[in-house]
Amino acid sequence: MSPITDVEGRRVSLTNLDKVLYAETATTKGEVLHYCTTVAGPLLAQLRDRPLSFLRYPDGPAGQRFFTKNVPPGTPSWVKTCEVPHTTSGPARQVLLQDLPSLVWAANLVVELHTPQWRCQDPGIADRLVLDLDPGAPATIVECCTAARWLHDRMAADGLEVHAKTSGSKGLHLVVPIEPAPSERATAYARTLAAEAAAALPDLVVDKMTKALRPGKVFLDFSQNAAAKTTAVAYTLRARPTPTVSAPVTWDEVAGCTDPRQLAFLFDEIAPRLADHGDLFAPLLDPGRARPLPRGKTPRAPTAPDRPGPARGSA
Repeated sequence: MSPITDVEGRRVSLTNLDKVLYAETATTKGEVLHYCTTVAGPLLAQLRDRPLSFLRYPDGPAGQRFFTKNVPPGTPSWVKTCEVPHTTSGPARQVLLQDLPSLVWAANLVVELHTPQWRCQDPGIADRLVLDLDPGAPATIVECCTAARWLHDRMAADGLEVHAKTSGSKGLHLVVPIEPAPSERATAYARTLAAEAAAALPDLVVDKMTKALRPGKVFLDFSQNAAAKTTAVAYTLRARPTPTVSAPVTWDEVAGCTDPRQLAFLFDEIAPRLADHGDLFAPLLDPGRARPLPRGKTPRAPTAPDRPGPARGSA
């Protein structure tokens, strides 16, 4: 019989707590659940009012993985949901994780958490802009950091405040608080940035998805600003061989990155980072920091930053 725990007055069934999910680190499902409760404050703040898409991996990253947007069967009645429009299939309901009991319930399903750049109250009206920097081998997050510095300066010239986090996989995400705007406008601006970056840094950045163009370069994916697209949320665990996290980072860390290991964070490193840095993504929750997307002519792009040299001792 599955143990039942009381979480803030809600009864939550927990299953297979001793099951090893991440074989390389012998990380159990119980440890995954503990991590989610440890970072519940900043994680729930990023999830607030945003419809969830789940990447489920109940047998660990090496097992079956499946992506779902619909409310899973057996979802407790007290887990909040919202109606989300879909252009092809009509409206559907998706989960909202608004409190700790709901987060623990979702963590028991073993999930990556993905959200759109809009809230359920305003479908398709973005309050964030995201750029996904995806390196093509042999490029790594080190090259992503070089591109990110250029993009930071470029968007700062438009009056925008840029925050960075690791993807928890290979790359880097840049997230910008914006005044509410249609997702189409956010996508168009991100597309322009990607094209400008590719023109300014032709040996480093590509803005087209064509795989033949990507080896050794950073693909700047602007498409995740589309209303139907989602991005891994800050502080979520990823379905990777080890329990890596999509972790907010400082711009000093971005500027100083010379080895991919410097920006690879496992779940047990996040609580100490929160103690040292606080929640680096908290400013995204302040509506006073949001700025309008620029209209019309944009300022001249900044010059390319120097690439950092190789780290000592690295290949």
